[in-house]
Amino acid sequence: MSTVIKAENLGKKYIIGHQKQRYDDSLRDAMTHTARGIWQRIRHPLSPNRESIDLEELWALKDVNFEVQEGERVGIIGRNGAGKSTLLKILSRITEPTTGKVRIKGRVSSLLEVGTGFHPELTGRENVFLNGAILGMTRQEIRKKFDEIVAFAELEKFLDTPVKRYSSGMYVRLAFAVAAHLEPEILLVDEVLAVGDASFQKKCLGKMDEVAKGGRTVLFVSHNMAAIESLCPTSILLDNGMVVAYGPTSDNIASYLSMSNSKITESRQRIGELIRSADEPGLIRRAVLLDSRQEVTGQIRVGDACEFQVELESTEVIFDVAVGLHIKTSESMQRVTSFHTRYHRCPMTNLNGRTTWRCRCPEFMLVPGSYVLELAVASSGRIVDRLDHVFSFSVIDADVLGTGKVPPLKDGIAVSKGYWEVS
Repeated sequence: MSTVIKAENLGKKYIIGHQKQRYDDSLRDAMTHTARGIWQRIRHPLSPNRESIDLEELWALKDVNFEVQEGERVGIIGRNGAGKSTLLKILSRITEPTTGKVRIKGRVSSLLEVGTGFHPELTGRENVFLNGAILGMTRQEIRKKFDEIVAFAELEKFLDTPVKRYSSGMYVRLAFAVAAHLEPEILLVDEVLAVGDASFQKKCLGKMDEVAKGGRTVLFVSHNMAAIESLCPTSILLDNGMVVAYGPTSDNIASYLSMSNSKITESRQRIGELIRSADEPGLIRRAVLLDSRQEVTGQIRVGDACEFQVELESTEVIFDVAVGLHIKTSESMQRVTSFHTRYHRCPMTNLNGRTTWRCRCPEFMLVPGSYVLELAVASSGRIVDRLDHVFSFSVIDADVLGTGKVPPLKDGIAVSKGYWEVS
């Protein structure tokens, strides 16, 4: 096998600004700063006041080195802000590295954000041909694949509609179908697949597996550890922009979960509760798990009533809000159940100011074990805030079936009440 991707000392630096907090020693100093600020605004009315901004260097990636062989399926895992998406953008030639270089052998197709590479004014049909042309394919080659792309995306009715009128889910369907079917040597896929429904995600994973088995290379970024483990034998673990490990996926997932737990402790999260400070970005301010006595807890008995509370805050009105609580196993980070305002009754759809959203569960029927809460907030179908690991909690044994026994995790996630009769 030949090397198709080689990254050498790769680094990406961004400059971010912070508002200075200045305390003037005297009235004269304050007047001087004010006058200087007015003069700057007269000379450069559209530029920010540089005296009031602190500039800071942020290395999204630093000293990244790795090689990917032809036909490999490589997962890229890490916490939010670890540098995963930045790495894929560099590999896709969307952004240039600050230091180092990357060598790529072969045609690259990438799916990094909803609508990447699509022209909003063109129809779905026209964008298929546009993307194929960008990949260097002839019109005849694209025509051969066109029917497969349309069948996979299931968007026959909307092919001649401008894609600016597509929902985010429709965008992803067509974008993935184009990226996977136009025969790239290298396929790069970011977490964007999370926008699609469960059946479409499964379909996409199957297609990526098929692409890899056909001898092409796949790099896949996801927070779904079960999907990474099933698709990618090898993975790269990133943390703070650096490669922590490059090797077997099972080992890297264990390291990732261990790192996540330690980071949670450092960031004031504790079992059963999250508190987000006012200076942290996002709509989610607090999340908590309450037991049947309305007390904060990190432990629920099988079959007990419980309540998840989420406090959201916005300085402006946000319309058509949906909140999703997703519960995952601690070991594989696989979703096992969800409570969503779209599917469970919820009287509120808009967000204004600070509000508390309560999800009451009369009987919590997961088997004993350790679980993690994932939380997402969407507006008009687009994710506006998300936390992959809100807090951990555990479910403990209880005689909910009246037999003194509850099925183990290996027999399934849910505890279902049932009655046997023999005649």
